[in-house]
Amino acid sequence: MTEDVRRVFRMDNEVLAFRFTATVSDRAGAAPRERLTDPARLKMWLHATGLDATDVSSTDLKDAIELREAIYRIGAAIAAGKGPDSKDVRILNTAAAAGQAKVALEDGLAGWHLTEKTPVGDALGVLATDAIHVLGGPDRGRIKNCEGPGCAGLFLDTSRGANRRWCSMNTCGNKVKKARLTEN
Repeated sequence: MTEDVRRVFRMDNEVLAFRFTATVSDRAGAAPRERLTDPARLKMWLHATGLDATDVSSTDLKDAIELREAIYRIGAAIAAGKGPDSKDVRILNTAAAAGQAKVALEDGLAGWHLTEKTPVGDALGVLATDAIHVLGGPDRGRIKNCEGPGCAGLFLDTSRGANRRWCSMNTCGNKVKKARLTEN
């Protein structure tokens, strides 16, 4: 696939699991946009995040989307001050437990080694584990949904005053500011 990953996906979220949920954009809009449209797109996204899976099947894509949506629903529930659905928690925990990836330091950088037998399952395990650390960690009270028009993307508000409103100032924040300028 010759597409530029940054033209296809939003890769600016600091939290890997939330970057994964951003493979659907405009979630709160009239027409949410699915970006994981086929196994090749999932392979592209995984490669861009350092989770190089050699072969990605249609079943892998289905599993990835199921995990992504469970992560999103749990994060949105937490952002709304509610408890997550037990089915979503099971999906998340099952994916985390199934992963066999190993972290390694190579050339001064951390990277993931996936098994040859189940590389996509290993990659999904990494994503699920990352989600568990954020969704169940000490900063879970800082999980928010973006207030950008139509976005509703998840982000971790690390601002000093915990008053961040947008998943990214470069995208949603700029859209809001531009809209304000054209109103005046």
